[in-house]
Amino acid sequence: MQTRIINTDHQYVLNHCTKYLARSNPDFRHNYNSQFSVGDARGQICEVWRFPIIDSYVDRDDQESTANFNRVTFVYFSLNSDLPKFVGVVGTFDKLYRSIPLNEITFLGEPTGYYAISLAIPKGEVHTYKFIVDGQVILDPINPQQKILDNGQTWSQFFTHFSTEILSLQTWEAKLLERITDHILPFRTEEGQRFLDFYYNSLDRQSKDNQLLYAYRFDQSIGVVNFIDKLLSKEERHHLVDYKICLDIVDKLLRQRNPFLEPGLMSKEMYSELYDQLWSGNVPGWDYGRYNNPKYFLQLLRRHAFTGAFSHPKYGGNAGGAGWAYLAERYPFNWRQAIEVPLGTNPDYRG
Repeated sequence: MQTRIINTDHQYVLNHCTKYLARSNPDFRHNYNSQFSVGDARGQICEVWRFPIIDSYVDRDDQESTANFNRVTFVYFSLNSDLPKFVGVVGTFDKLYRSIPLNEITFLGEPTGYYAISLAIPKGEVHTYKFIVDGQVILDPINPQQKILDNGQTWSQFFTHFSTEILSLQTWEAKLLERITDHILPFRTEEGQRFLDFYYNSLDRQSKDNQLLYAYRFDQSIGVVNFIDKLLSKEERHHLVDYKICLDIVDKLLRQRNPFLEPGLMSKEMYSELYDQLWSGNVPGWDYGRYNNPKYFLQLLRRHAFTGAFSHPKYGGNAGGAGWAYLAERYPFNWRQAIEVPLGTNPDYRG
């Protein structure tokens, strides 16, 4: 099936480009935690993770069929005074032999140096892509997300809303993180687990198909680990190193305390003890030479966990709106009136 091309809105593209790309300050002010190598131009760009632009998409003539699509806008910026004659994009969202040409973005009839194209791409997907500039195949010079394929080639990468594929974390890291977040969120208690069981079982078949279509895990973490994984791929990519170091330390520490069990199979009591020690900042066996403030990591993790549990499910957590439903049981909070179909009942909001 050929990818649907959406009419390019020049004003829409410029609104994003002028805010994040059109800055002349050459300082590397945005290279947080040294996430970019020396000389990488991304360190000069404010919020590089916003590109390509992933947005809601609704066709007014066919709203029902387009509700499961995102508007993905690819942007290429020419730094040279000589503008390229052709800029295209190829990716796994379409046939790889087909190059989709980008449109030259103009302002008051004058070229801006920006090239863009908007495509309708299904939600819940991960894709790789490259630009073709005057016959030369290149990575996206803005987007920091990249993937090394099995053949050793590096491609740029992006994901649409509700994606459930783990991108930044390894499998063992995700499992370990899930056990730790169980002690942060309120769903690990007997009452919380009863609520989740009741909420899920009370949904009819159609509601499950609609509301939980993109749900990663409907368990005690309600998809929070998936949310954190996506967060570390984009908005808080600079904190990925914190997770990599600290989860490795925690894994080694737990194996020292109980060498007979995998960390993911250890008791709740062991994780509860670890949680209390992290909060105090005094963790026996912690490698302070690699990471000198375990309490900071826990505070970082708590912020991410609670944000994921109660943010819009399109970001990967709060599976099926379970976090909102949990709040609605305790407070006058009718979240369905404010959220788009099929999660909610609002006919005007589109996510």
